[in-house]
Amino acid sequence: MLKPFSNLLLGISISLAVGYSTISYAGKDDFSKTIEIASEQSFLDRIAKKSIYKGSVLITQGSLVLQADEMEIDASKGQDKEVFVAMGSPAKYSQRQENGKMVHATANKIEYHRQTRTLSLEGNAEVEQNSSSVKGNSIIFNMELEQIMAQGQDQGSGRVITILQPEAKDSKTQTIPEQDPQP
Repeated sequence: MLKPFSNLLLGISISLAVGYSTISYAGKDDFSKTIEIASEQSFLDRIAKKSIYKGSVLITQGSLVLQADEMEIDASKGQDKEVFVAMGSPAKYSQRQENGKMVHATANKIEYHRQTRTLSLEGNAEVEQNSSSVKGNSIIFNMELEQIMAQGQDQGSGRVITILQPEAKDSKTQTIPEQDPQP
């Protein structure tokens, strides 16, 4: 049985060796930051180019944070074709965009396909950005093209719920309407 954190350094080195990148086109500074993977257990297969992390998995790289109960990384198809699968109740992803705003995503399963730069969210999926959100049973989020495709909930109305919030006006440009003088 593996002891908690016993293979953390080996896990980080294999992740770096297989070309782990950030999960979004968010802050470009994140690409140059150190990747840290913390978990209670890790299993690495260098020949098959696969790794599994279990137990309170936390991956950080710059502003990117990914939390899951379990994470699998499959690099068997080669560099830049890796697939990352995070599972949790829910799994959570967040990262600061270049404009300084945060993107948050949650789902029972979050799958990142590095080659296509897409997040596939399955089960109680939600993406929040700029005070707006999309909720559904499954969501595909293309980070490069900033496109979201969602499928409805299995229970309830079976519909996708999209909430769009108006952007806040700059306080310097807001004017106070004049009031008529009271007699």
